[in-house]
Amino acid sequence: MSVQAIQHSPGADAPAKAVRVAIVDDHESVRLGLTAAFADEGYDVVCVASNVKELIHELRGREVDVTVLDLSLGDGSSVTENVKDVQAVGSGVLVHSIADRVALVREALAAGAAGVIPKSSATKTVIAAAATVARGEVLNNLEWATAIDADRDFAKAQLGRREREILHLYASGMPLKHAAEQLGIGYSTAREYLDRIRVKYVEVGRPAPTKVDLLRRAVEDGILPGLDPDAGDGS
Repeated sequence: MSVQAIQHSPGADAPAKAVRVAIVDDHESVRLGLTAAFADEGYDVVCVASNVKELIHELRGREVDVTVLDLSLGDGSSVTENVKDVQAVGSGVLVHSIADRVALVREALAAGAAGVIPKSSATKTVIAAAATVARGEVLNNLEWATAIDADRDFAKAQLGRREREILHLYASGMPLKHAAEQLGIGYSTAREYLDRIRVKYVEVGRPAPTKVDLLRRAVEDGILPGLDPDAGDGS
C-alpha cells in the first residue's frame, strides 16, 4: 500500500531535505511502527509493502533513497533477488534482520545491501542507519560484522600485508595514486595489487568490482577501520 508521509513536527535529527524511504516487511506491526517512526523524524515514507513485488508495483516510477528491507520475507523469494530487485529501482538497501541469521546476512551483503541492522536495534538506530545508506554510504556496524566473523563458513580473501594496506587506503577513499605515494610504490604496482585483490575476492565467491564493493569487503574482513598488525606479508 502507498503511504503519504504523516504530518508531524520533525525531530531535531530530521534531514534538511526529506529522505525518501520505503519499507518492506511481511509483519504489519513492523511496517506500522517503522512508518510512524520515520514520519515523526521528518522522513518521507514513499511506500510501504509486504514484499518486493508489491513495492515495485506501488512505486510506479517514484524515486526512493533507501529501502528498509526485511531479511526474510514469507513469499518464497530469495534474499539475493530481493536486494537486487530493490537496487534496480535506484534505492539503497538497508536490511532489517534477526541477528542470528548469519548465512542470510552474508547473502544480503554479497548481493549488494549497504548494511544490515538487527531488529533488536532501537528505532533511532534504524533511522540513523537508513540516513547513512540514503547518502550512498556503506553501513559499518559491529552487530553484523561480528556475526559474520563468527561464521566459520565465511571465506575471507587471503590478502598479503601490502594488499591489505592498499585496500585499507583505497577503500577509505584515497585515490590510488595517492595511496601508492603514501606507501612508496609506483602507481602501476599499486594497480597490480588492486587487481590481485579483486581476483582473490572472486576466488572466494565475494566479487568486488566497484570501490564501494571493496569498502564493503574491507569492513567484512576487518581491514577497516584498522589493519591487522599481525597479518603476514605474503605479497
